[in-house]
Amino acid sequence: MWRARLLPAAQSSDVLRLLKEYVQIRLNIEGSNSAADVDAAIARSTEIQEAIWQQARALAAKDPGMVPTGLFIQALNEMIDSQGIRLAAIRARIPNFVLTTLYAMAILASALAGYASGLLTRLRLPVYVAGTLITAMIFLIQDLDRPGAGFIESSQQAMTDLANSMAAYIEP
Repeated sequence: MWRARLLPAAQSSDVLRLLKEYVQIRLNIEGSNSAADVDAAIARSTEIQEAIWQQARALAAKDPGMVPTGLFIQALNEMIDSQGIRLAAIRARIPNFVLTTLYAMAILASALAGYASGLLTRLRLPVYVAGTLITAMIFLIQDLDRPGAGFIESSQQAMTDLANSMAAYIEP
């Protein structure tokens, strides 16, 4: 946002408007569980990136030696790269087949441990503790893999702070 303010006034206001929309889309995408909503938000954020990129190209063509434009283009590249990293993280999930297999193995291991415990001794507390720990470990893996849907959530405070900062900015 700061580097966009370095651009000439005509482009700066348009780019800042697009950046505000982009930040709001990025905030909303984290809270959405609908695949269609996520796809639409990704498509719109990509359109915004392209529109901003076209603004930067036009400015660079007009005056290739202009330092503010170069700084802005660098920040724009970082924004585009950041979206790629975020999308890769969203899409890189443990497949449901693997989670189902983990649960099946935990059930089988608990059943075998319970059976062996019944044959050898009447003390079953270690079997129950082991089963609980295995189940908790699988739930933890699943929760870490889906940060927007469990107990462990990734903080969006930095994006919220940016949106608030952009909303508070008054154009000269």
